[in-house]
Amino acid sequence: MASPSPARARAAPRALLVVVAYLGFVSLALPDIAHGVSWPFVRDAFALPQSGLGLIMAGTAAGFFVSSFFAGRLLEAVGVGRLLAGSTGLVAAALVGTAIAPNFAVFLAAAPLVGLGSGAIDSGLNAYAAARFSARHMTWLHAAFGFGAACGPFLMTGALVVGGSWRLGYGTIALIMGAMALVFLSTRGLWRADAGGPVGAGARAAPARVTTRAALAHPVVRLQIAMFCIYVGVEYGAGLWIFTVLSEGRGLSVELAGTMAGLFWGGLFVGRVGFGLVADRLGEDLSVRLGLAGMTLGAAAFALAPTPVGLVGIVLLGLACAPIFPMLMSRTPARLGAALSAHAIGFQVSAAMLGGVIFPALGGLLADTIGLDAVPFMVLASVLALVVLNAMLERRTA
Repeated sequence: MASPSPARARAAPRALLVVVAYLGFVSLALPDIAHGVSWPFVRDAFALPQSGLGLIMAGTAAGFFVSSFFAGRLLEAVGVGRLLAGSTGLVAAALVGTAIAPNFAVFLAAAPLVGLGSGAIDSGLNAYAAARFSARHMTWLHAAFGFGAACGPFLMTGALVVGGSWRLGYGTIALIMGAMALVFLSTRGLWRADAGGPVGAGARAAPARVTTRAALAHPVVRLQIAMFCIYVGVEYGAGLWIFTVLSEGRGLSVELAGTMAGLFWGGLFVGRVGFGLVADRLGEDLSVRLGLAGMTLGAAAFALAPTPVGLVGIVLLGLACAPIFPMLMSRTPARLGAALSAHAIGFQVSAAMLGGVIFPALGGLLADTIGLDAVPFMVLASVLALVVLNAMLERRTA
């Protein structure tokens, strides 16, 4: 019997890793999004003010920022397979602590640990996928994150309905993350062997290492950091303020305002699935330009047009956001090379986390000082800044 060809022998492990990466992105979104459903019950259990949720998110963000910022060094030190297994295990352990927390101090102490693990998972998967997977799979991987973000609230709601306890919800997510840690651990050899080793793992053929300081000094790295910060700022700034702007600022019903907020996030998910079908044909750069053009039209309609057109603009904005993050991430290794890209992807994930915290807060500041109508203009100005930054980025890397 003829032995399988080398190409076929490589294809089976690669297909398995694609499936594992998709599952990893789904699981990555589960813990944070579940807070939105559990918070009223956690707040009552520990007799907390509403501002307590901000402390949890800040703790998670701090841990996420630290681990993703140093992801390049971690990838060099341990390789992507071990990094994913250890980080997912850390998240699972932290969620067990969350589920059994006897008081809010313990609950809050677990948040940075969840962030540390999540930041390393996000950076590790993005670094690996950007170097190994096609633009189509890169887009669908981030659509999988959106699917996980939708599943988190359902899991927590199911735990509240069936078990009557938010603790069961976090325990269930901890079990899922623990199972993923075992999957990553059992496949660690495949991650290392695929295409000569993971990004930045120190394979013999790898280029010379680059220090964190040198990577930060690179002008293209800085441009991409700015783009990721502002893009995620637009995504979260718009997504978190749409309901309030429409219901309190423009007098729409709660039902319609809530529907439009849901359609924004739904558009992002559907757009990523759709762009994934054509991403390889369009290429990363054209996909980003098309996305930015749609975002400009959508943001302008949200800020300037009468209500019916503005509502269409919100949906367009969500759809057009779809290719930006995955396509910029997919393009990073080609723009920067293997030595810089592992560092750069970690910086980009950190910048994205910062943007997701800063821009919604800035929207609140503008709403308090100027009025809610200022928020759509913040979104529009940020989109225009992205257009300028992308033109500079393409000129530098042409």
